[in-house]
Amino acid sequence: MNRLLSVAAAGLLLLDPGGPRGDGFQDGRTAGVRLENSKIVITGNGAKGGKADGYQLKRPCWYEPGPDASQMLRTQEEVRAYWFRMHPDGTEEQFQTFLKQFKDKIGKPGRWWTPAYNEADARGRACWGGLDQFVWVPPGTTPPAGITLAELVEIARAALTVPEPRIKLNPDVKSYVNLPTWVWLEGVGETTRSVTASIPGIMSATVTASLEDIKIDAGTSADRAEVREECGASGLPYRKGAEFTCGVRYLRASIDQPREVYVLTVTTVWPVEVEDDVVPFAYDPVEVGATRDVPVGEVQSTVRRP
Repeated sequence: MNRLLSVAAAGLLLLDPGGPRGDGFQDGRTAGVRLENSKIVITGNGAKGGKADGYQLKRPCWYEPGPDASQMLRTQEEVRAYWFRMHPDGTEEQFQTFLKQFKDKIGKPGRWWTPAYNEADARGRACWGGLDQFVWVPPGTTPPAGITLAELVEIARAALTVPEPRIKLNPDVKSYVNLPTWVWLEGVGETTRSVTASIPGIMSATVTASLEDIKIDAGTSADRAEVREECGASGLPYRKGAEFTCGVRYLRASIDQPREVYVLTVTTVWPVEVEDDVVPFAYDPVEVGATRDVPVGEVQSTVRRP
């Protein structure tokens, strides 16, 4: 769909504010958000280059504050040729009747609100099609189905991504029974990720996630592995003589496991906060995991007879 046009039959030309948008930053990862016919601008280091957790918007379409009366009238006058292409039997009188609804608002306080939707939601396009293509709204009010600050926070939350962890181990290729396997993460980068969703000049909301902890799943039961999770934000690399506080000590070999390995899972935990507490939301942390195969062998010893 052409971003500048909404429903062609209505002849409505929507203003495009330009700038970064919520398009594709989660494409191929999760449903996420892909904003259509929207003036919402998505920015922040958490809006791309990471993995999302599939957070879903509760509502797939909404109205957004749009142009004032003068802007809207100019816009509709500029689509005259397009209007007649869509109405080949239309007359000048009919076109002027179409324009009258916009002319009548000149000098009155308020602005037009227009519909937008989340293309990533299968319900989005149908939901959008059920909305009026423009609604006049007095100042200080929000129309039914109009976007709220709370919903803008939701959009920022749905756009939030965090880096996928890359697991490092020591020993790296193979571990042995009762030998500490140290665990840490590589390539985490910035440990604070934020996303701002804004309608320029009208309202803005920011959510921030900070890497706080990691969780370790040894891939087997407690009688076969001892897990230590005093890891800090990204685990602890092996250091000679250091106390072993983050990793797994396997107690039995993996020879009897599928593919003869344990599947170790490390999950990063990113608590989420709404900046300035603009709405009283408490979100669950973003949690993103990765796995590594860990073959564990028995230490062989040789007994010498005197």
